[in-house]
Amino acid sequence: MKILFAGGGTGGHFYPLIAVARSIYKIAEQKKIARVDILLMADDPVDANLLLKEHIKFIKIPAGKIRRYFSILNILDFIKTFFGIVSSFRKIYNLLPDVVFSKGGYSSFPALFSAKLLKIPVVIHESDSIPGLVSSWSGKWADKVIVSFPESASFFDPKKVIIAGNPLRSEIVGGNLPEAVQEFNLEEGVPVVLVLTGSQGAEKINEAVLSVVPQLVFKYQIIHQTGNKNFQDVSSRARVILDLTALKHRYHVVPFLNEGGLKNASKAASLAVTRAGAGAIFEVAAWGLPSILVPLSNSAQNHQRENAYNYAKTGACEVLEENNLTPNILLSQINKILGNPEIIEKMKKGAISFSRPNAADIVAEEIINLGIHD
Repeated sequence: MKILFAGGGTGGHFYPLIAVARSIYKIAEQKKIARVDILLMADDPVDANLLLKEHIKFIKIPAGKIRRYFSILNILDFIKTFFGIVSSFRKIYNLLPDVVFSKGGYSSFPALFSAKLLKIPVVIHESDSIPGLVSSWSGKWADKVIVSFPESASFFDPKKVIIAGNPLRSEIVGGNLPEAVQEFNLEEGVPVVLVLTGSQGAEKINEAVLSVVPQLVFKYQIIHQTGNKNFQDVSSRARVILDLTALKHRYHVVPFLNEGGLKNASKAASLAVTRAGAGAIFEVAAWGLPSILVPLSNSAQNHQRENAYNYAKTGACEVLEENNLTPNILLSQINKILGNPEIIEKMKKGAISFSRPNAADIVAEEIINLGIHD
């Protein structure tokens, strides 16, 4: 069986694809499918080493962003997308995959367009509460539409829709507390605040944390994942800010957390501060971790804000709008949650009730079944 993944571009799209690939290999073995080849077609591999490790072949094509507003870049990206369609059509025609799976996003458009022309079965997954442009378009004709949030199901044909949650790598769930204590050099008995800003980093969250880090280390330990491009700046500034602070050893800054680091950090954490992408939300839910969500203010179709407030309905989090993200309000929210055992317990229950840990398996089953029965 040959399966083509379409899209990637960002960690929010890429890592769910990895989770689905792992589930496909596992289920294919259970079903005794002799051979499964998975390929990823996108403009950027995100993590080429991980693709190699997971036996996923990368096929590069150009892809232009799709904007809802006027920009001179739309002309350039239209040309890029045109060449992406031509390239993907030729490559998919030669490959003839049994099924195409898309996580949405602009980089999946050329492959999806070609799959439609070639009448190849398509499964799409929409992560966010409000579907993006590519998912809205492809959902009209795709064979199966799988969504993360129940609220997004109403945008698609109910006969096609499956509500499954966001595919999650099982390798980031579980964790070992003694290992976490050793890995991050933690003090036992002191609450841990886990700050996650993704591989790209979230500068406003980084700035707010740095502004109150002397107060934070007085009561808590901080594991601060800054994003690769922000690490040098944040770590050097933190050293200066905490230079004369006796408790500076409670602040632990890292550029990025791999699967093992993320699993152990989440196990040690009492609270997470993170963006409100679907991937981040479903991760903290799977960890059963209270959280403060800071939606990206300029996300497409305001989807992070919609995600955050839909998740907040469960009682699992507090939502802190980016324009309200002052250092004092962030500190106050952290103190309010960690200072109240009833709030912590309510948030934990809400997170667990929302989590859908089997999403990757559900998606993989649908892809395999469609590929077999086509």
